[in-house]
Amino acid sequence: MNVQRELEFGHDDRERIYDYVERHGECTFADLETNLRVDPRGIRHHVAILRRDGYLEVDGDAIEVVFDDGTAEEYRDGEVEFVVRPAHQSDLTGLIGAIRQVAEEGRYIEAESVADVIDHEEVLLRHNELEERMFFVATVGSDVVGWVHVAGSELDKLQHTAELTVGVIDNYRGHGIGSHLLERGLEWAGSRGYEKIYNSIPASNDDAIAFLENHGWAVEATREDHYKLGDQYVDEVMMDVRL
Repeated sequence: MNVQRELEFGHDDRERIYDYVERHGECTFADLETNLRVDPRGIRHHVAILRRDGYLEVDGDAIEVVFDDGTAEEYRDGEVEFVVRPAHQSDLTGLIGAIRQVAEEGRYIEAESVADVIDHEEVLLRHNELEERMFFVATVGSDVVGWVHVAGSELDKLQHTAELTVGVIDNYRGHGIGSHLLERGLEWAGSRGYEKIYNSIPASNDDAIAFLENHGWAVEATREDHYKLGDQYVDEVMMDVRL
């Protein structure tokens, strides 16, 4: 059973403020005062209480939703130094760019769908009554070079399951970045109570299938000719891992 945190605010105005911040990814006090039907005199008080209760965080004038996501971890492989950390709203452009670069290879259709969703919504992380979505990124310097994404199901009967995508741009493969990202994503999913994680990959993506199998994933099913890549029909390989 999923153990997502229950959202209980104790005040309608606090719920409105949280919903606005969650829906936009990041905002300022001026945004809240301009766009919400909330007494401006009470906004800072309500934000302070939401911050106290662990729902929001404030950095200067920027307000974001708090995610139980851990800290940044530094790694080195040869000459490559990278950090794996929770994504922030400010990573949106770089993250979409990394996902699209991987998806352009034509071997990761689900990742392309994820990029389309966050590009349309312009919000990375979600946590509301219907949806939970988390990203971790791998960065070299300030540049996003890889990601892992975990998204829970909206359906009650599937609340124990989550979808995961993971990828690293071509120039930074072979340094263990994907393994660290996958481990971080599964660790987070386990902490949230998810029991089964799944991923779907074109059968032509031998490297991704082998990568997941080497990390304990198994092929659950295959759907024939599910993808059409150019003029070629390709099977979908549906993979999962139990936590």
